[in-house]
Amino acid sequence: MVNQHERAQALARTALGLMAERQVSPTPENFQLFYAYASGDNPSASRVMGDMITGRQAFSPIVLDDLRERFFGSARLEASVENIGAEITGAMNTVLEKLASAEQDTVAYGRTLSAASGKLGGGRTPAEMQTLVDGLLGATQAMELRTKTLEAELQRSSHEVTELKAKLDDVRKESLTDPLTGIHNRKAFDLELAQAIELARKNGEPLSLFMCDIDHFKVFNDTWGHQTGDQVLRLVGHCLSENVKGRDTAARYGGEEFTVILRQTALESAVRLANQIRINVESKKLVKRSTGDILGTITISIGVAQLGLGESASSLVQRADACLYAAKNAGRNRVMSEASATMVEDVVAA
Repeated sequence: MVNQHERAQALARTALGLMAERQVSPTPENFQLFYAYASGDNPSASRVMGDMITGRQAFSPIVLDDLRERFFGSARLEASVENIGAEITGAMNTVLEKLASAEQDTVAYGRTLSAASGKLGGGRTPAEMQTLVDGLLGATQAMELRTKTLEAELQRSSHEVTELKAKLDDVRKESLTDPLTGIHNRKAFDLELAQAIELARKNGEPLSLFMCDIDHFKVFNDTWGHQTGDQVLRLVGHCLSENVKGRDTAARYGGEEFTVILRQTALESAVRLANQIRINVESKKLVKRSTGDILGTITISIGVAQLGLGESASSLVQRADACLYAAKNAGRNRVMSEASATMVEDVVAA
């Protein structure tokens, strides 16, 4: 026990030292990440963070958020699901116990009635009949009271289970939502894209995909600070969500990358919408909340691809991503698509 305590203290010192060295804010959430790296308890986190430390990569708030979501978000949500599931199981077991008790009461009441019916008949004095009737009345009243009590208890249990199911639904939604921007996260994107591809093939409908990236985001983030960088991410997420239809899906793919799944949409229409979103983002004026200063405008580059016959989800993402990098290499703040065998720049509104 002493050795474990000393080891924990040594790991904590190592974690805090690394955080100070890499200029990471010493919050409990950040400490969890660096302690996991130091201890090696989460091999995947240790490997990824080790590569970042070796490569002298910056642990920005966005990077830290992504690391926490990647390595600890699912564990936290799984624990929540497990706890709620245990509560639902407990509530259902309580209901079953009450029903079993009610069944026993019903059997006992039936026996009382059977016994009373056997005593009915001639030869009974009025006093004996009165005693028999009083006994039946008492048993009936007791059964009625138990039935009402059971009804009230089952109603409470029903409400409890309903509330727990609502909590479970909230946890599920949380597991599919990016906490910073409020739109879908990478996990939700993967699920939605698989479903969208399956439906497009089944119905013979077109399906297109955007891959979006905020131009020069790192420079902007380093210049104005990470809180302002978070504001930029929220702005882009909001612009995406307010410009897509109910059947479509906007998601944060990771870091400063976003994606949009466009159901029943061919490439030409997808490109028009992509330019509409690009222009909408550029039209927003970014204001620093603490001072009211206008920091300028944000631009995004977008790559668009349409699902091919028999194409996999990963292939579609790769092609859209290739179009995105073509847009960035061509000067940024533009939309590129696979309109032909070679990358063709689409019309950029003035």
